[in-house]
Amino acid sequence: MIEQVKNYLLGLQDDICKKLEEVDGGASFHQDVWQREEGGGGRTRVLADGKVFEKGGVNFSHVFGASLPASATQARPELAGRSFQAMGVSLVMHPCNPYVPTSHANVRFFVAEKEGEAPIWWFGGGYDLTPYYPFEEDCVHWHRVAHQACQPFGSDVYPRYKKWCDDYFYLKHRHETRGIGGLFFDDLNAEGFDRSFAFMQAVGDSYLDAYVPIVNRRKSVEFGERERQFQLYRRGRYVEFNLVYDRGTLFGLQSGGRTESILMSLPPLARWEYDYVPQAGSEESRLSESFLKPRDWLQAESNAQEAGT
Repeated sequence: MIEQVKNYLLGLQDDICKKLEEVDGGASFHQDVWQREEGGGGRTRVLADGKVFEKGGVNFSHVFGASLPASATQARPELAGRSFQAMGVSLVMHPCNPYVPTSHANVRFFVAEKEGEAPIWWFGGGYDLTPYYPFEEDCVHWHRVAHQACQPFGSDVYPRYKKWCDDYFYLKHRHETRGIGGLFFDDLNAEGFDRSFAFMQAVGDSYLDAYVPIVNRRKSVEFGERERQFQLYRRGRYVEFNLVYDRGTLFGLQSGGRTESILMSLPPLARWEYDYVPQAGSEESRLSESFLKPRDWLQAESNAQEAGT
């Protein structure tokens, strides 16, 4: 079971890196293969200073240990004291052009074991989009692909995991979502290994279909210093979420993971400005007024189609 999942994840990392290198057209991923002293290791791939991506990381890890860290057992105390294996692919792509959104994706598998008891296993993952200058057609496309990935597993799956994503990627101290959401799921095992694994694969395999068309559509849009400074300001919010709320970051640090690989998700540059308020009616104000709150993007597409008819 573990080898089957591991082989898929390694292949997924290869496929994503190959395609994103093609999209960038100027830089390649540098690979670090690392070992974890407590057990396991991984391979971290980072792309920097490309034509399209200022920085991007696609990380595979497979780690194990004698007990799960507090971030993994806080919501599930029955897991305390169990040994564990955790593996996954996690990625973040930070574009150069402010009109291209940042994207994040993660798929993972956990097994927690205790002598004399059956193993407890589960899948988790998802992906979300963080635009700086958003376009409705891009948001609709992103959610359409997410919906299509979920559809074979039941009509209730997309709305459930879409809401979970909206709730999870929420900066409570800023009263706003990190971006326009996508999918988020965890503790997936109720329908058995084969179907749960198939769903995780559907999410992992659909990431490129969701992201690459948006990148190709926006990567050549002209921008100036105003857009660049706003991009850096909004990247600060991305940093705030990852360091304050992100469970994957906490798990990695608490389990003694490789710090460079865990923090590869952070952008190369960001800035903070005291009490910044965008000009009323500007494109910058439109982001927070219209996009950084949960929306039914598929209904927006349906309304547009009806208006066209």
